[in-house]
Formats: sequence, structure tokens, C-alpha cells
Amino acid sequence: MNNTVRVLLAAAIAVSLAACAKKVKEEPVETVDRTETTETTPVETDGKYGPEDLDSDSCLRQRVVYFDFDRSDIRGEAQQILACHAKYLQDRASAAVTLEGHADERGTREYNLGLGERRGNAVSGALQANGGSAGQISVVSYGEERPTCADSDESCWQQNRRVEIVYTAK
Repeated sequence: MNNTVRVLLAAAIAVSLAACAKKVKEEPVETVDRTETTETTPVETDGKYGPEDLDSDSCLRQRVVYFDFDRSDIRGEAQQILACHAKYLQDRASAAVTLEGHADERGTREYNLGLGERRGNAVSGALQANGGSAGQISVVSYGEERPTCADSDESCWQQNRRVEIVYTAK
């Protein structure tokens, strides 16, 4: 009897869900006949990045990866940016980048230099995992020495916890 109740309950739920489904009336789409045609030459691209894309591609223009306090792991929102830069490095064998690791003012000078290097190495690893070559990537740490913001508050510290992607050869 218990199985009969379960089957009836499942059937009742299925019927109620089917009854709730909205039916969309499809309306015919008007087609517009445009007799004027402009002749364009097709742009042949092979999907590879070129040097001009560093300034025109919205993904490649993003050259700063931010980090959480006292962390060197890559945030999820930076994955797409790093994938774009890795593809650029893969497409352009002559390209080279320097990854400049930075930290906020908290912590000792030595600790922040090490943290900046760990952050730079994390970005380097992500670029290599996405297809970039280790020979194209160099890492340097500035620690707290080159802040973008000089105030001593959380909003400023967030801006200083970063790795900057600097292209040294395009």
C-alpha cells in the first residue's frame, strides 16, 4: 500500500507540473527584403592574436590580476583574463611578459617580497597551464614598494594586492 501511495503522489506531482507549463504562441516573424547590398571584402582571420590586439581586445587590455589578503591563489574572475593572455602568448611566439607581483603595506618587507613572488608565480603557472610558454614569462616581485594607492584603508590595500602583466615584447 505504501508503494501505491508513492506512485499516486508522483503521478499527481507530474500532472500538476505539466498543467503549470505555459504554452507560448508562436507569431510569424516578418521578413524584410533589403535590395541594397554593400559589397564588403571578407576579413580572413585565422583566430590568432596579433600585436594590435593588445590595445583593441577588451580581454587583453585587462592586465591586472587582484588577490585576496595574504593569499596567492587566483580568483575565479581572473581565469578568463589569464586564458586570453595565454592564448596571445601561444599565438605570438615572439611575445614576452613580465609578471610584476605586488603586496599591500601590511607585513614585513621580506614577507611582502615573498608574497609578491608567490602571486607572480601563481599567475605564471596559470598562463602556462593555458598554453603559454615558460620561456616567454618572467616574474619579479616589488612587494609593497610600488603601491598604486597610498592610503591606509581596505579599499586602497585591495588595489595594491595585485600582479601586473607587462608585455616586454609584442
